[in-house]
Amino acid sequence: MSHSDCSESPKRKKEKTGKIVRRTYIGGQAVLEGVMMKGRRSLATAVRTESGEITVEAKRIKDTSQRSVFFRLPFVRGVVNLVTQLFMGVGVLMRSAEVFGDYAEPTKFDKWVGEKFKVNPMHILTAVSLVLGLALAVGLFVFLPNFLTGLIFEIPGTNDHPALLSLCEAAIMLVIFIGYILSITLMKDIRRVFMYHGAEHKVISCYEHGLDLTVENARKMRTEHSRCGTTFIFFVVAVSIIVFALVNWLLDALGWTDFSSVVNALVRLAVKLLFLPVVAGISYEILKFLARSDCLLFRVLRAPGMLMQKLTTKQPTDDMLEVSLTAFKKVLEMDADETVPESSFEFTVSVKTVRERLKEIAPSADESDIDWILVEVTGKQRSELASLKSVTKEQFEAARAIAEKMKDGAPLQYALGSTEFFGIRLGVNPAVLIPRPETEELAEKVIEEVRSRGGGRVLDLCTGSGAIAIAVAENSPAEVTATDVSEAACTVARANATGAGASVKVLAGDMFAPVAEEKFDVIVSNPPYIPHGDIAGLQDRVKKFEPLSALDGGEDGLDFYRTIAREGAEHLTAGGVIFLEFGEGQADAVKELFAAFDTEVYLDMQGKERMLRAAKKESAA
Repeated sequence: MSHSDCSESPKRKKEKTGKIVRRTYIGGQAVLEGVMMKGRRSLATAVRTESGEITVEAKRIKDTSQRSVFFRLPFVRGVVNLVTQLFMGVGVLMRSAEVFGDYAEPTKFDKWVGEKFKVNPMHILTAVSLVLGLALAVGLFVFLPNFLTGLIFEIPGTNDHPALLSLCEAAIMLVIFIGYILSITLMKDIRRVFMYHGAEHKVISCYEHGLDLTVENARKMRTEHSRCGTTFIFFVVAVSIIVFALVNWLLDALGWTDFSSVVNALVRLAVKLLFLPVVAGISYEILKFLARSDCLLFRVLRAPGMLMQKLTTKQPTDDMLEVSLTAFKKVLEMDADETVPESSFEFTVSVKTVRERLKEIAPSADESDIDWILVEVTGKQRSELASLKSVTKEQFEAARAIAEKMKDGAPLQYALGSTEFFGIRLGVNPAVLIPRPETEELAEKVIEEVRSRGGGRVLDLCTGSGAIAIAVAENSPAEVTATDVSEAACTVARANATGAGASVKVLAGDMFAPVAEEKFDVIVSNPPYIPHGDIAGLQDRVKKFEPLSALDGGEDGLDFYRTIAREGAEHLTAGGVIFLEFGEGQADAVKELFAAFDTEVYLDMQGKERMLRAAKKESAA
């Protein structure tokens, strides 16, 4: 429901009661979880978001005084105002709903419409919604009363005097309207709209009574207001009795109702639709005139409409009054100062809702995954998430896009397209294994070794994303070479090295083949070590998405270790060492393969044997 735009200059006026009141030109409308206020030159809509914050959209509009003289004529201006308010009201209502919407990306059809017709698809949707709404209103409040009245007066013996026809039709229209309001009030969202409707009235009344615009003062006001759209509807019903009585009399006098009952009903309906603007124009002028004073006569004439407002307004909560006050003050500010800029809604979504929706999209994502998605899109630290109440529309859309990539079970890192390793941002995709935290410990051992030597040449076998090679190059005075049998993996590693600014030579080829004639001070590798028979038992997000070539270590998982043990010594300098990562329970077998070396096993952060240091013996070839 909305106020009619009964424009008067904002002035103080002394009433007989001695009260100082301010007649205001500002009218309003309740929307979903908010209120729209409209002044002479601006319009502001305040909405409370899911996270409890108030967001405001404020726009400048054309001053009604700048309209054509014809459109400002009495009776004409009522029709113009009604059409304007309908279109504007539907648009604002849809904008408020968008604050709580799904924030969907524009569809291909939306984009096509925008590009093809150079128009915002939302404007088309608003127009369609308006047409459908008007069609429903005409059907319920014009066609149905006309149809039912026709049935009643088809009963033999009934007096079909034009005045009785109009009175009966108006009564049915009023009953349908009241029934419609009572039925939609059963909906929770509509009840809240009616509460915001009450908040809108209270704030306008607070201003008109000359009080400071505070929640405390607004709370004291009534939920009814003389300029309410509900009162306008009552005047429409009252005026339609007189106008349609004259129309019915005229139709009878012209002989236009001397046909069958069906044809008569259609004729009456068509002519009444033509006269609806007349009814609206007269009703608007009555509403405008009766809103000028609170004298007893005017209060009596407004009383039925004010009584009907009991159906469309409810007592608001203080937070609803706060929203209404925000919109009203914004309009006052913008109408008073033309330099105040326009603003758009800051769409936000509560973190609770974000988590729920991301989980719906990607059921395989756990709370940790969702945490890291939020870290990614907000730029917050994970430790700061506890205090994060909401995210912006753009952040939510980014989070949802990530979750969409995980809906079939894909790992978070592939959905993000990156991961962190040793404090370095690395790009990852299904061509490379996702670096594990345990591997950071292996890189740390190599870095310590190189630093203790004051530098040296390092070879990273089975480099994958280049994680170890880049970490060593960035954190030690090493000359680093990396190899991998997969050209796709080498492409990722090169890109990561370039992105990190690390000097790493990446070569494609199987194990030592690309460096056949070279020697290194340190050789490091985290090769595939999962026994072939165990691959099927891995988690879906591992076996379905990560490259099997980076996981499958052969029958017992040790194929690559055998190659390194067999060929590694000839690629080591004197005193050179090999660092390896291996799987749980493989320590003894790996040590046995490197029996020709001086070996030492290290535990990982979980206390499990995970790494081997194999030093070339002096007697080794």
